[in-house]
Amino acid sequence: MTDFLSSGVLAEVNVWEMVATSEPIPLAVMAFLAVFSVVSWAIIFSKWGAFRRARQHSRDFLRAFRKAPALDAVAQAAGQYKESPLSLVFDFGYSEVSRQVTTRGRLTNKTAIERTLLLGISEELAKLERNMNWLATTATVSPFIGLFGTVWGIIDAFQAIGLAGSTSMRTVAPGIAHALVATALGLFAAIPAAVFYNLFGQQIREFGARMDDFSLEFLNMTERNYEL
Repeated sequence: MTDFLSSGVLAEVNVWEMVATSEPIPLAVMAFLAVFSVVSWAIIFSKWGAFRRARQHSRDFLRAFRKAPALDAVAQAAGQYKESPLSLVFDFGYSEVSRQVTTRGRLTNKTAIERTLLLGISEELAKLERNMNWLATTATVSPFIGLFGTVWGIIDAFQAIGLAGSTSMRTVAPGIAHALVATALGLFAAIPAAVFYNLFGQQIREFGARMDDFSLEFLNMTERNYEL
C-alpha cells in the first residue's frame, strides 16, 4: 500500500515536472488550452451570477408591474430592477409612450410602440448572448488543439524510439505523457464550455419568450391607460 501511494505521489510530481520541462510546442499547446479554460470558467461564473440576478429581478419586477395601476407608477419603481431584462424593455416602451403623449396628448401610433418594444427585446438578447461565442469556440476548438498536442507527443515518442533503437517504456513514456496531458487539457476546456453553452442558451431562449410575453402585457396596460 505504501509503495502504491509513493508511486502515485511520484507520478503526480512527474506530471508537473513534465509540464515545466516541456518543449516549446507542447508547452504552447498547454498554455493555449489553459487560457481557453480559464477565460471560459470566468465567463461561466459571470453569466451564472448575472442570469440568477436577472431571474430574481424579473420575478420582482413582473409582480410590481401587474400590481401597478398605471405605467407611471411602474416607471417610478423600474429603477429598482435594473438587472431585469423586462425592466429595460419597459424603459424602451415607456419612452415611446411618453414621447407620443407629450407631443400629441394621446397615443397616435401603436405600431411605433410595438417596434420600440421589439428593439428593446433585441438589445437585451444581444446583452444576454455576450461572450457566448467564446464558449462555443472553446467547445469546438479545444479538442482539436488537444489533438494536435496528442499527435505531437506521439511523434516525439516515435522519434525517441528511432534514436534509441528501443521500445522500452523509458524511451516512449515522455512523448506518450505529453500526448495524454494534451488530450486531458483539451477535454477539460471543451466539456464545461459545451455544457454551459447549451445551458445558458436555453436560459436565453426562456428570457426571450418572457420578454415577448411582457411586451403584450405592456401593450394591454398602455391601451387601458391611454386613449388610442
